[in-house]
This record gives sequence, structure tokens and C-alpha cells, in this order.
Amino acid sequence: MDSDALDTFLAVHRHGGVSAAALALSRTQSAISRRLAVLEAAVGAPLFERIGRGLVLSDVGRALLPHAERVTAAVGDARAAVQAAQAGTGGVVQMVTVGTLAHTGLAAALKRARAAQPQLDLRLQTATSAQVSELVRSGAAAVGLRYFADPSPDLDCRVVQTEHLVVACAASHPLAGKRVASLSRLAGERWLAFPVQDRHSEFFAATVFAQFTTRGVHTLDWVAIDSLSAQKRLVEAGFGLALLQASAVADELARRELALIRVGDLDASVPVALVTRRGAYLSGGAQALIAQLHRLGKP
Repeated sequence: MDSDALDTFLAVHRHGGVSAAALALSRTQSAISRRLAVLEAAVGAPLFERIGRGLVLSDVGRALLPHAERVTAAVGDARAAVQAAQAGTGGVVQMVTVGTLAHTGLAAALKRARAAQPQLDLRLQTATSAQVSELVRSGAAAVGLRYFADPSPDLDCRVVQTEHLVVACAASHPLAGKRVASLSRLAGERWLAFPVQDRHSEFFAATVFAQFTTRGVHTLDWVAIDSLSAQKRLVEAGFGLALLQASAVADELARRELALIRVGDLDASVPVALVTRRGAYLSGGAQALIAQLHRLGKP
């Protein structure tokens, strides 16, 4: 049982199948299947069960998962320490963030981190909140940004920002810039929302539905759109309303491409947590990045 085999196991788990894992690791499907078979032979039991077209962890796979994450994280720490020693104070820093958080506030934080550590080589990827935790816990990323804190004892989660949610509409919408007393007043509108489908769905994806449910509205005309940019473009074109983070639409509001409908009884927000692994090696570049991310919610 080597670290490469455990990396393969984790990739199949994260991506839900052999073909997706092969694509992520830039290997052939047959190579992934062989490596997985060798690992299953070593543990003496199947690690996955096939459900529909995907693979899910077996009981043995679930037992192996936290140990595989710790092993690969330790190997990642070793690589990071060596790279930092070779590169100086900056080094390569792997960061993962929820895609909807990749807005101007994050860009400003990254620029400040680069100014503090000119040799910083940042590798950024996007994922859902659950995937952010998985990648940081396994050592595939040193720093993560997600919605809501993760209670896992392996992770250190600190809320660095609170994202307030607003109702975005087209600038030409009859209610643009106006105020309504209750969100239920907008129940007859078409809504654009993130899909709510599986354990990898974003945690606040159901917020729009929860807001209406608490007001006694149980049926909505809505369309699932899994991209923030696509949601904003469709709202701009007048295809519906969306409940979005205020920071995510700030630029469009400034350019008058979007407008807001102010809702008297809407006071919804989601916390943004900075995630690192407890006891992980953090290079000078990672520490500079973390210091700037702690300033996300500050003017």
C-alpha cells in the first residue's frame, strides 16, 4: 500500500468514477483500474460499490478514507517543505475555493499576498464546500475557502467573512431598485438557482427554497444553473431573478448591468470560512496568503 495507490483511491472517491479520476490525474483508465485493483487486493476487500453509473465507498473504503487522507497529506507536507526550501520564502501554494467566492475581494487578497511574497507561486482551483474540505484534509490543497465552518477535528476553520444575500434582477425589471415588503411577493417570478442534487452540491444552494418555505411558499418556478456567471448573465437578460451574494454582483451593479430588489423581510447571509489542516506544514507563501485572507471581510 503506497502513497500513489492511495492518491488513486482518493481521486476515484472525489470524482465518483474511474474515468473522471483518470482525467483528473492525467492517466489512462486502465492504469487507474489496475492501481485500484492492486490496492483492493492489499486490503482484501472491495473499496467501492457501483451505484448507477458512479462508484461510492464500501464499508472498507469508508474505513480507509481518513487514513488515506492523512498519509497523502503527510507526503504533501514533505513536498511543500522541500519546494519552499528550494524556492525561498514563497514557494508553491495550492489553494482551493468555492467558485462563487472568486470575485474582486479574493483577487485583491491574492494581489496583497503576492506583494508580501513576490516569489509566491499560487495554484488555484475551484470546488464545492464539501470538496474544499476533502482537498485540504488530504493535503491536495494547503488553504481553502468554503461556505460554513467544517466541524472536522482534522481541520482548522475560521470565519473570515459574511456574505449577505440579495435579490438580483435585470436593470429593466419593473421592480428594479424598488422595495417589496416580503419575499413572498416575488413567489410568482422565475428564479435561477444552483442545483440541489447530491453530497457535492453547494451548502447554500437550497437557500432560495428555504427562504420561501419559511414564508409558506412551497412551489416555485425555477431553473437550475450551476454557474454563477451564467446566472448573472441570464438575470441580466431578463430570464429570471437570483438570490446571490452581494459581493458577487457588485461590479455588475456598478456598471448598471444588474439591479437589486430590496426585500423588507429578507435578512439572509452565509459565513465564509478559511480552511487549513491542523498540524500541516505552511510555507512562508501560505502564511502570507492566509494573513491576507483573514482581511477578506474588512474594508
